[in-house]
Amino acid sequence: MKKRGKGVGIIFYGTGYGNGFPDISKAEAELQDDGKVAIYVGATEVGQGAKTVMTQIAAEALGLKVEDIIFINEDTMVTPDSGTAAASRQSYNTGNAIKKAAEALKALIVDKAVDKMKLNTNIGLKVENGNVFVKTFPSRKISFKEIAEDYKENPLKVEEEFIAQTTEMDEETGQGAPYWPYTFSACGVEIEVDTETGIVEVIDGVLAQDVGKALNPKLVEGQMEGGFAMGMGYGIFENLNLKKGKMKNNSFTNYIIPTALDMPDIKNVIVEDPESTAPYGAKGIGEPVMIPVAPAILNAIHDAIGVRITETPVTPDKILKALK
Repeated sequence: MKKRGKGVGIIFYGTGYGNGFPDISKAEAELQDDGKVAIYVGATEVGQGAKTVMTQIAAEALGLKVEDIIFINEDTMVTPDSGTAAASRQSYNTGNAIKKAAEALKALIVDKAVDKMKLNTNIGLKVENGNVFVKTFPSRKISFKEIAEDYKENPLKVEEEFIAQTTEMDEETGQGAPYWPYTFSACGVEIEVDTETGIVEVIDGVLAQDVGKALNPKLVEGQMEGGFAMGMGYGIFENLNLKKGKMKNNSFTNYIIPTALDMPDIKNVIVEDPESTAPYGAKGIGEPVMIPVAPAILNAIHDAIGVRITETPVTPDKILKALK
């Protein structure tokens, strides 16, 4: 017999290292000979779209097109430390560092433009598409490339850092502000439990994620769908089967992960409430999109068969044992 149930999981999540641990990201911005700008940053791309979003942040801050940004990362010989690709921190932390570096370089370029155009102030100047010009007299302009010609031997370059707000929890009272910012997500699922085999199938799902501001909505949706798959794997598939400290399921032959055939059609709900301290309002969502999925599935299993499972993954043998 197959029984259906519905469940919801709701979470909040503090991004970054937290609890007073130094959470620092650094970034450098450098004007190139051709007028493009190189961003040097130690942020690692692990499939979350960091290179794309951080390039967008730099382009926005500098008034350039994305293709005019040269993004250099994952090379410790030339890049400053940006911390780890962990704790859902890169978009917020390193994004802020990149924004600060890009804005500082822009200010430096504007100052050099004032000298080169023989202006008496930087008031009323605008930076757009690789040009600095007088807003009330647009034909009075100079390009980034023209400015760079004077600095071929010693290119204009700045470094900035961003430190996230975090305080250590009081050990006696448990009070404090260990994280900033927080993000929120909710997941709802409908599942079907086969009471004869113990197999659980997720047949429908919805995931709502607070993102601050979606700088790249398609990447956000990709994160949400990937997070749903990981949460589902954690909830009902993936089992290391540790026995006396050894992994019995140590290959993909017996360590089962969800495939595209296991995934339901997910409705993604992007909730935007821009974070004032974030780069253009964007928060990190790498881990939060995964966390509410397994609780939602376990609640749905309880709704379907009336038995509360408290251990993951909920494999068929556990379902059958619980039913007995």
